[in-house]
Amino acid sequence: MTAVAALGKYAPRYRLEIGAPEGDDWLRVDRILEPGSPELTELLKRDDEASNHRSAHANALSMLSFYAGRAPAAALLFWALEGRVLDIRPQNLWVRPHDGHGIAAVAVRSADFLPGGLDTLYDVVLRQHLLPLSEELHQRTRAGIRQLHGGVAAGCAMGFCAATREEVTVEPAYLLERWRTFVAKAGLARLGDVEVAAGKLVYLRNTCCLYYTSEVGKGTLCGSCCLTPRDERLTAYERGRPILTV
Repeated sequence: MTAVAALGKYAPRYRLEIGAPEGDDWLRVDRILEPGSPELTELLKRDDEASNHRSAHANALSMLSFYAGRAPAAALLFWALEGRVLDIRPQNLWVRPHDGHGIAAVAVRSADFLPGGLDTLYDVVLRQHLLPLSEELHQRTRAGIRQLHGGVAAGCAMGFCAATREEVTVEPAYLLERWRTFVAKAGLARLGDVEVAAGKLVYLRNTCCLYYTSEVGKGTLCGSCCLTPRDERLTAYERGRPILTV
């Protein structure tokens, strides 16, 4: 098993298929990012059908949070563990939408690495991928850029946090330090905080994804939602309250 394939032992979100996939259900990420792309329309449609959102911008915020929590997760964890950057440039990355929320599977053309470290990670995960996706969603739905970037930050944070929640875990303090290094470079620190609660990393958002306004959400706030006071969120995490995560 290669080091990249072995990431799946930490949590399902890090599992990668290696090789260009076949089938109409796979979407290449560079095509998702094209203005007006039918691929992005499909992702939004699936999320809306799963949740019945009250508004187009709530649909965009929900979709982006789930998407950002899955598509770059393996690259984020591999950088945190190994200091190397997996080549997940948009033209090398595919996603397969879930029947409901988010992404069911992620594929990469090959398990190759790009030269460089943190600057390269920032470039491929954010500058080439999630930030342009945020801008396209803003143009389509008028969802606020700050709220959209909040979904990006929450999704990226789960790329670090989820590895502390499974049977095979990484030391929370180590991943917390790696997250802080990444988020400082990314300029996303003001959008939320990663903390340790009950021996695991958890994310506390400073923006709202509006999921509670959806038919499925039924007024229930996510565990990380900024509409709940910070101390109450941390207390709930410490008590092991079930939470909705991206």
